[in-house]
Amino acid sequence: MPGPTHFSDTNPSLFTPDEAPAAPLPQGRLPSYIADHRARLRARFREGGATALPDYELLELLLFRALARQDTKPLARALLDRFGDFNRVLSAPPEQLATVRGVGEVVITELKLVEAAAHRMARARVLQRHVISSWDAVLDYCHTTMSHRETEQFRVLYLDRKNILVADEEQARGTVDHVPVYPREVVKRALELNASALILVHNHPSGDPTPSDSDIAMTEQIRAACQSLGITLHDHLIIGKSRELSFRSAGLL
Repeated sequence: MPGPTHFSDTNPSLFTPDEAPAAPLPQGRLPSYIADHRARLRARFREGGATALPDYELLELLLFRALARQDTKPLARALLDRFGDFNRVLSAPPEQLATVRGVGEVVITELKLVEAAAHRMARARVLQRHVISSWDAVLDYCHTTMSHRETEQFRVLYLDRKNILVADEEQARGTVDHVPVYPREVVKRALELNASALILVHNHPSGDPTPSDSDIAMTEQIRAACQSLGITLHDHLIIGKSRELSFRSAGLL
C-alpha cells in the first residue's frame, strides 16, 4: 500500500510571497487596511457563505478570533503551504500544527474547535437515523471524520432492528498502514448495545481505498462471528482521501 503524502516546509509556496512575515501589530486600533480587509471578508462570507471564499481566505477569516492583533493572511497561507488544503489544516495533529511558525496554543485550540464542531454536526445527521435512507449522510460523516487522518482508525456503526444507527464507536487506532481489530470485541459490544446489524468503517491514509488481503480476511472473521450470533454485517467501508470502497458493492461481502 502506498505510503502517505508528506508535506514539507521546504516545498515551493502555493502563493506569491507578497506579504511580510506575520507579526503582532501595535496596541490600539487596527491599521485601516487590515480592518477594512477583515470587514470585506466578513461581508463576503455573510453574503455568499463558504463558497464565496477560497481556502486561504476562509482560513484567514477563522484565524481572526485567535489572532485579533495580527495580519492573519501570511499564517493562513503558511498553513496551506504546509498541509495542502483547508480540511488537512483542520485535521492536522496539534504537534504538526505547532511546527508552523506563528502557530501557538490559541491557534491550535481554535482550529481543533472548528474540527470538533464539523464532526459533531456530521454525526448528528446520522445518529438515530435510518441508515439505508440516510446513506449519503453516512458517507459524508465517514469522510469528514476519517478521510484526512494520517493513521488508520477502525470504527463500527451499530444498528437496531429497524436499521436505526444507535451507536458509532471507535474500536481501534493503528499506524499508517495497519490497525489491530479483534472480532470478538466487535460482536461483544454489539450484544451489549442490543444491536442487530453492523457497518464496519476504516480509513486508508494512503488515499487509496483498495482493500488489502488483511482487510478482506478481517472482514470475513467478523462476518462469521456476527453470523453465529444472528447479527447482520451490512457492509465494510474503506475511506480514502476522495472516495470510498464498499465491500458489498464490490462483491466482497
